[in-house]
Amino acid sequence: MLNSRRFQAGLLAGAALLFTPALALASDVVGTVTDGSGTRTLQGAEVRIVELGRVVEAGRDGGFRFGDVPAGTYTVVARYVGTEPTTSTITVSDSGNVRIDLVLGGDNQIIVVGQAASLSSSLSRQRAADGVESVLTRDSIGQFPDQNVAESMRRLPGVNILNDQGEGRFVSVRGLDPELNSASINGARLPAPESDVRSVALDVVPAELIESIEVKKSLTPDMDGDTIGASIEINTVSAFDRKKDLFSVKVEGSYNDYADALTPKASFDFSTKLGDNFGIAGGISYYKRKFETDNIEASDWDKAGDIVFARQLQYRDYDVERERLGASLNLDWRPSDTTKLYARGLYSIFSDQEYRADLTFVMNESRINPVSGTATSANFLSNNRGLNPPAGTDGARIEIRRRMKDRFERQRIGSLVVGGETETGPWKLTYSASYSRASEKEDGSVDPTRFQARFNGSGANQVGVNFDYSDIRRPLFSLTGNTALVNNPASYGFNELEYTDLSDSKDEEWAVRADLAREFALANGTFTVQGGIKSRWRDKSYDLDALVYDGYTGTGGYTLANVLGAQTYRIADLGPVPSHTAPTDFYNSNKNGFTLNEDDTTINSASSDYAITEDVLAGYLLGRYDTDTLRVVGGVRMERTYNDIRAFSVNEDTLDVIPNRATRSYTDWLPSLTFRYEPVRNVVLRLAGYKNLVRPKLSNLAPRVLVNEDAEAEFGNPNLRPYRAWNADASAEWYFANGSALTAGLFWKSIDGFIVNVTETGAGEILGIDYIQATTFRNGETAKVKGLELSYAQRFTFLPAPLDGLLLNANYTLTDATGTVFAGDDLTDPRRISLPSTSRNTFNVVLGYEKGRVSFRAAGTYRDKYLDELGGSADQDRYVDQHFQLDLSAKYRVAKGVRLFADWVNVTDAPYFAYQNFEGRKRLLQYEKYSWTAKFGVSASF
Repeated sequence: MLNSRRFQAGLLAGAALLFTPALALASDVVGTVTDGSGTRTLQGAEVRIVELGRVVEAGRDGGFRFGDVPAGTYTVVARYVGTEPTTSTITVSDSGNVRIDLVLGGDNQIIVVGQAASLSSSLSRQRAADGVESVLTRDSIGQFPDQNVAESMRRLPGVNILNDQGEGRFVSVRGLDPELNSASINGARLPAPESDVRSVALDVVPAELIESIEVKKSLTPDMDGDTIGASIEINTVSAFDRKKDLFSVKVEGSYNDYADALTPKASFDFSTKLGDNFGIAGGISYYKRKFETDNIEASDWDKAGDIVFARQLQYRDYDVERERLGASLNLDWRPSDTTKLYARGLYSIFSDQEYRADLTFVMNESRINPVSGTATSANFLSNNRGLNPPAGTDGARIEIRRRMKDRFERQRIGSLVVGGETETGPWKLTYSASYSRASEKEDGSVDPTRFQARFNGSGANQVGVNFDYSDIRRPLFSLTGNTALVNNPASYGFNELEYTDLSDSKDEEWAVRADLAREFALANGTFTVQGGIKSRWRDKSYDLDALVYDGYTGTGGYTLANVLGAQTYRIADLGPVPSHTAPTDFYNSNKNGFTLNEDDTTINSASSDYAITEDVLAGYLLGRYDTDTLRVVGGVRMERTYNDIRAFSVNEDTLDVIPNRATRSYTDWLPSLTFRYEPVRNVVLRLAGYKNLVRPKLSNLAPRVLVNEDAEAEFGNPNLRPYRAWNADASAEWYFANGSALTAGLFWKSIDGFIVNVTETGAGEILGIDYIQATTFRNGETAKVKGLELSYAQRFTFLPAPLDGLLLNANYTLTDATGTVFAGDDLTDPRRISLPSTSRNTFNVVLGYEKGRVSFRAAGTYRDKYLDELGGSADQDRYVDQHFQLDLSAKYRVAKGVRLFADWVNVTDAPYFAYQNFEGRKRLLQYEKYSWTAKFGVSASF
């Protein structure tokens, strides 16, 4: 393994030396593009030499370069969405380079901040892109009440997010599973803090530290090939992004309606140049958020006679406090006119303290059935087995559990990238090295402490529970009979405690790359040959040490009465619940009184651990033909993947723990061809065809095997194949009026081997252990994805005042994604499903107003239902219901650079609802409600 990594590093170093160009003396035309105020560089501005048919786009520092320009007099035209073009004349001789600095618009045409500026910047960079791309810039991010990078991205066409307790977490592009995306910061791939995902939870990254987010939906050979949804490229601020220094401060308070708490948020960022050729930029962001969640979860739906009921129903009361601290620092240096060097770092800490009290009704231990009920209700009595009782069961008890989860976890993400580019004459060399690391750690969580009571009495001691399912999202309960007994905390004795001594997930990656391009000037346009090599070395591991206690022998016993607390739940009265911290305090003070279940401790810990190496060596070659109307980019990329996978198998019956190890490697060839055609000014047509892949979740590859005493097995699958896909994208874009655009696109994907979680019934053997039922991961058959993407952006400057300050940005995506799987008891019967985490319809609508000192914005985002988990049969599949959320923002400029603002998040109080379709009706699996959050404060830029 080590030799393999040394060989790859040596190969890269040799390639960099081999392809380093000799300096060539030629006449180049260089310059920058800035806005009329001289404040902002204009990345994405198009610059053309009319007579030569050559065109380039300004980089993030506004810079551009034409190499090998023959002597003569030429017309140079610069264009940028939202302003009129500018034209200049230059004369090139053989004596040296020619410099021309271009200014677009007057002081009032392109403003530094605001909705109009963000719209122009995003559309200009979208227009300049090779393939299908959406861009969110710094100004756009600041216009919304978004709490992290994930929430900022949901404003883009075809982009939506999956929430965690009401806050955006994972990003879905074109309605597809977040696992099908890749993400990077400043060119460094982002590893995932969580142990069981490949996709990155972008709520860890503060939005205030971001300069831009590029969502690239089609690929070219110079890009990493492991994405099917999109490549999400996040960039932090550089000192050369603007012509003037920047110092920006933002202070706000955040109030959550449920938590009734005001929490702080503050950020500071800056960029400054220390001379003409050296700049430094960075920032710090801090956010503390308190919120509450009311939750209901149901499972094991069953039917007795005509009564449909859940055998387990749980009411959860969450109280959560999150802290997010992030910092970035970027250094940029121009040691010469031909070379730019940089170092860019980001570090973010995300802490989450969660308290969860819950009340759980269990009717499955003795298979008790309802004694009566209707189509929307079920009534149970202790000591009464109910209608059509299951054969061979004794007793008729109602079990009630009351628990407290006291869990604190901390996630960290950090990245460092150093690199640069050297551009002289027709040659361009780019190079970088990066290191990124992500982790998630718990050490000391009590997750959870469980108290339990079993009611099986009759007469005066009989207990009844009635469930009302008339509201499919919020089933309610009521107690009958001896309710005092149920509500007596002393009735609930200690049953189980799980103490997380250590839960440590680590994911880190090293990478180096070098790219060399040679441009050839043609009679009309240019042709560029480009090649490169990249190596990535990734290690991901998970270590769990969980102590399980199932008894207490200390003095005085241990019941719920010892640790009683209060609820903040709004859906129902839960009765007695544990305190947030008292169970943890009791455990820490009385550890010797708890009885350790050594078997469960061994099983839980050993069956969770794994360590995986994933090394990827890639190389590519492409050709690029570019004129002022046509751009063609075609080539092929090769990626070779090596895995070293280690885990354990655990036999619960014998308690044998055996280490497992598997290695494998495979190679993928990924061709692509992209056309960008501009038949007339302001109309851009694109067509792209390409092949790509997504590697399996590392945790799913881990050969972790657990076979319980009933011979039911759960195991990973180190033989999983990657998702491999052929793709086609076509789009038409019309940039009309002032900062306005209408775009339409079609996409098609054929995905081979998509991965699903399946439960299979039937005898088998895994690593020498027999089983009768297995839950594992399998590659499905081919899936087809096709869809439509529409986007409309308009500044209504043509309307009479004061309506000329209106802006509208709307987008809609239709995704049809289906595949075939073999799951359940009959593995010969294929089942047609929608791909997991894929929403058919998504849309975003933003209505804004900006004029003078005031700015308003209303943003609505919608996603359709999606399949969340695949069950053994269609009526056991888990779906997440549709979601619509409305957010409002208002700003008022009190002085130059100083603004007051107020945000209202989740105005519609949109809940989370997951269900299964059982017996002809939606049946609750999970419901969560968060209420709204208000934010207000002041921002100032100098």
